Amino acid sequence: MDDETADGTPDARDTGKPRCAHGYPDPAGPYAGGPWRNYFLILLDRIPTPIAVCKADGEVLIANPAMATEWGAAPGQLRGRNLLDLFEPRAKAQLDRLTEALRLGRRSRYPIEVRWSVGSAGTEREGELTIDPVGDPSVKPPALLALLRVRETAPPPAPRGSASPVETQILALAAGGATTASIGTALGLTVDGVNYHLTRLSRRWRVQGRNALVARAYVLGVLSPHSWPPAPA
Repeated sequence: MDDETADGTPDARDTGKPRCAHGYPDPAGPYAGGPWRNYFLILLDRIPTPIAVCKADGEVLIANPAMATEWGAAPGQLRGRNLLDLFEPRAKAQLDRLTEALRLGRRSRYPIEVRWSVGSAGTEREGELTIDPVGDPSVKPPALLALLRVRETAPPPAPRGSASPVETQILALAAGGATTASIGTALGLTVDGVNYHLTRLSRRWRVQGRNALVARAYVLGVLSPHSWPPAPA
């Protein structure tokens, strides 16, 4: 992350506390002076948690790479954007509580459930922003440290395989150890008829051998993993 987000130049209007180019307290806070500021920025870059340091109104001063990655952007591209443009709070009451706390000068951590869309496809994601007022207590309004906890969505269920009712019954009997002849007898098919269906399944699922077909049937959800004797899902 480059140092343009906060240049640490003293402001003649106060006691020399480092300030950004636009007059806001340096987001590095107590680490703004000397080499500690660079250490702070290096540490921020390496933290895997998405983090942004913002003005009290939500304008981003610094965003680390993990936060920028959520938007497919470089860290500097988030500078100047507002958290409320990036994230949509799920409950307005949570945002109102933070606003009131900042007005009263309270300092605590405030979780806000949020959602946002990423990528050209507009994939929706959800998570929690933890907003923490930071910096010198004498500086009002304070800078805000925003940490994002992304709520990982459950992986999509395995696609069900394509199998006809007869094929499914053949697979269930085969999974139980039945021979080709006994499968035919049970279903009113000839041995050639059973082999015909098994061959079609092998080509469709691109596997060879009865054991592989049965295994594939369980993976694709054709057979129930919770039944014995084997049965269709």
